[in-house]
Amino acid sequence: MLRGKARRGQGDALDDPLDAAQERRVRAVLALGGVPQADLQDGVQQVRLRLLERMASGREAPRDVSAWAAVVASNLAMDWHRARRRQDRLGERLAALRQAEQPSGEDTSVNSLAVAQGLDELPDAQRQVLVLRFYADLPVRGIAEELGIPEGTVKSRLHTAVRALRARLHEDEVV
Repeated sequence: MLRGKARRGQGDALDDPLDAAQERRVRAVLALGGVPQADLQDGVQQVRLRLLERMASGREAPRDVSAWAAVVASNLAMDWHRARRRQDRLGERLAALRQAEQPSGEDTSVNSLAVAQGLDELPDAQRQVLVLRFYADLPVRGIAEELGIPEGTVKSRLHTAVRALRARLHEDEVV
């Protein structure tokens, strides 16, 4: 049906490339592939989109649109499971990080106070690059661009500042 419309130039841009039977088949393939009910409509839309993109690129419509759509739906179901596994693994890794031993509130306060005092004792230029690097999370290149200084200067100041701050924290027996 689709092939005939596209060939004859009768296809309207508003025509649905999937008929009702093909849509039901796509839904069934997605559901049997383990895609949750709530995500089935998105899956059907993805199949439609891929079919429209195929046609828009000038490639010929598939010989059997129903079979082609079923294969695409099956691939989407596999992609959904892969993404789900990735999300699960990421969640497990984040949970493991949260469960790692965290310092008590009192320890954190002491550390924060010691770091703040150590930062106050640093020269302005060193404090500035240290704050931009570790608190604002800017890369060395970004710091250099923002301050208008060479990257080597940023690295040198960072090295000196970290060494001085570390020495200060060891002196105070904080670390």
